[in-house]
Amino acid sequence: MAFERTVDEGRERLKRSWSVMMATGAVGGIDVGLGVLALLLTQHLTHSTALAALAFSAGFVALTLANSELFTEDFLVPIAAVAAHKARARQVVRLWGVTLVANFVGGWVIMGVVVAGLPDVRAHAVELGHHFAQIGYSGSSFATAVLGGAIITLMTWLERSTESVPAKLLAAVVAGYLLAAGSLNHSVVLSLEMFAALHAGAPFGYVTWLGAMGWATLGNIIGGVGLVTVLRLVQVGSGKISDERDRPHEESREQTAEAHSGDSKSEPSGDSESSDPPGDSESKSSDESGDSESRSGVAQATKDPS
Repeated sequence: MAFERTVDEGRERLKRSWSVMMATGAVGGIDVGLGVLALLLTQHLTHSTALAALAFSAGFVALTLANSELFTEDFLVPIAAVAAHKARARQVVRLWGVTLVANFVGGWVIMGVVVAGLPDVRAHAVELGHHFAQIGYSGSSFATAVLGGAIITLMTWLERSTESVPAKLLAAVVAGYLLAAGSLNHSVVLSLEMFAALHAGAPFGYVTWLGAMGWATLGNIIGGVGLVTVLRLVQVGSGKISDERDRPHEESREQTAEAHSGDSKSEPSGDSESSDPPGDSESKSSDESGDSESRSGVAQATKDPS
């Protein structure tokens, strides 16, 4: 049932319009931005990395409860729908692109509001963003990007495997804590932290952010798709995936039922087959009327003298 729900959800995500994708991604960026706000405030007040990382997980709790999405949450669920032949690969690429851009837009806006409204956190924001600006394209930074993608995709799998809200929240808290405590290279999280630094006057520019984001995105895809999604699909097994391919979607079942119902209603009865069609009846009536008028005219002409 967990895989069936995952496939159905993936199909629904991929059917969304551009506007719905943009809105869902934008609020996802805002939700994570609230987590970055919690991290900056806790770091400013306590100077504790562990407590700040725990506070950051509030953003992932918001993601879970509000049903908003990050780019890295769109690995497992949509790809499961493609594996079950319920969607196409190009729909996944479309979803990734729109969601990632929307995450950045929402995150950039909320980080600007945070820095403008809370000037006390500016120094911490610059320090946090500068970390990702200077790690470069090293093997260690790529490895942390792979871990970041794997952790969020695993969180997605855990949340789809249970209907328990406390269990889902626990998965969100653990994933958020690991990302922040380990300063893992996550494309959206590092972007928001670098946006906050840029709003606060950091000594690097958007070109630096673009390079760091691209490096992280590549690692996230390898970790989320390669280390988690593919292996989880193998774990599900070819049998269940084949069953999903044969299972009609709920909408398809409803349309089939309506079609059968319509066919049964439209079947003609025996009497109707033997009766004349409406058009024939009308033509016969008009012919009979014409014949009567002709006979009447002949009779009248016979009586009148010529």
